Amino acid sequence: MADRTEHHTDQEPRARGTLHIEGEWRHAVSGATREILDPADGRPFAVVAEGDEKDTDLAVAAARRAFDGGRGDWPRTPVAERAALLRRVAGLLARDRERLGLLESRDAGKTVEEGRVDIDCVADAFRYFADLVAAEAPGRVVDAGSPDIHSVVVHEPVGVCALITPWNYPLLQASWKIAPALAAGNTFVIKPSEITPMTTVALIELLAEAGLPAGAANIVTGPGHTVGARLAEHPDVDLVSFTGGLVSGTKVAAAAAPGVKKVALELGGKNPNVVFADACATDEAFDTAVDQALNAAFMHSGQVCSAGGRLIIEESVRERFVSELARRAARIRLGRGTEPGVECGPLVSEQQRARTEAFVASALAEGAVLRCGGKRPEPGEARPATGYFYEPTVLDECHRDMKVVREEVFGPVLTVETFRTEDEAVALANDTEYGLAGAVWTADAGRARRVAGLLRHGTVWINDFHPYLPQAEWGGFGKSGVGRELGPAGLAEYREAKHVYQNLAPRPVRWFSG
Repeated sequence: MADRTEHHTDQEPRARGTLHIEGEWRHAVSGATREILDPADGRPFAVVAEGDEKDTDLAVAAARRAFDGGRGDWPRTPVAERAALLRRVAGLLARDRERLGLLESRDAGKTVEEGRVDIDCVADAFRYFADLVAAEAPGRVVDAGSPDIHSVVVHEPVGVCALITPWNYPLLQASWKIAPALAAGNTFVIKPSEITPMTTVALIELLAEAGLPAGAANIVTGPGHTVGARLAEHPDVDLVSFTGGLVSGTKVAAAAAPGVKKVALELGGKNPNVVFADACATDEAFDTAVDQALNAAFMHSGQVCSAGGRLIIEESVRERFVSELARRAARIRLGRGTEPGVECGPLVSEQQRARTEAFVASALAEGAVLRCGGKRPEPGEARPATGYFYEPTVLDECHRDMKVVREEVFGPVLTVETFRTEDEAVALANDTEYGLAGAVWTADAGRARRVAGLLRHGTVWINDFHPYLPQAEWGGFGKSGVGRELGPAGLAEYREAKHVYQNLAPRPVRWFSG
């Protein structure tokens, strides 16, 4: 396969035809383009097509034709063949792991190692949905109470799916939508974030290489206010799956409502990491809890929807815990993700860094105590002055009325709140409009089960933070969204149930005397 990735040179990167419609790579109808910046230095390393509503209409029409009986007839492809194609894609991802991991690093700013792990997880998602759909029974028989009646519930693809993904985990989030959509027999149009589209473009290339029929997979690179908005409202789209912020998610839901489309929304999080004193009873346990709190808050510079940005710590261990946490956070090595020894990369854009700075400023104005960070780092060899770096920041003595505690920062900022009783810990953790994820740390098994059961969050980790399983469902409560990804429910989102009722011995009903 030809390497379509642009690399840094002394010359300006060339524009690419990054719209894939009905099996062809195209430039935008308008001819518009967008530079893709490396957040480590702010320099462009690629130029992509900037699609709009016209390009979106062409892509949806291609997906509609492919679903309704066009070339390849993907919806009617036998399940075993669909599963085999997904497994081929997983193999191609493994083959291109290094190239794609590097591209994800340069696109989103994360370390290369994080990028490699992401590619492994993407391959796992394709394998999981291949195995899941291949192992399913062909239908569920419903007992109609008569040997003359055959009644069965079968599952069929929804149709044309509009998939809209965020900038923080571009390829991983795309795989959580594309793999189940294809496994179920749907066709789709995907709109990656206009900030980080490169690995999604590469995935569409791999789908074509694996043998997916033309028109089944389409991509339009472009902004949300044109491409995303048109996808959400388009009359020929049957399902919209969106991952992103709350404001954009509500707009997607509103645009999809007149067409009564199926909608899945994975939105924001303000995730509590609740640490009880008994979780720190030994030096080893204390060290583990601190290490995991760092991981929860600062992985990928906090640009994670499930980031544990709210540390809720028992008062008796607060000072020791926060002091050690701040000491270690200040030692996190910032820099370009491709440099050896770097532990944390830049924020994805200048806009995101400015947003983070505004949150920290508001917290300090409202009485928070800065324990570390709170500023841009000094430039260095691995940290160009033009990059979007921000120091890992710990804000102590926070309370629920602060903006930084209520709203999602999506940056390397950890707030600290304190509790004295179990009931108070649960109340603090649940005092949020969101309900995506959370964690509880305790050596008491009974307490762990009690608190986990009381937390109103879609995923609850006990004595851990951040792991996920493809087999498990991923969703949230409150304003964290509706619908589920991953697991059997993730496949079900891309299907409709049909009840087939067959009367083997039809006879007159004779409801009426005439």
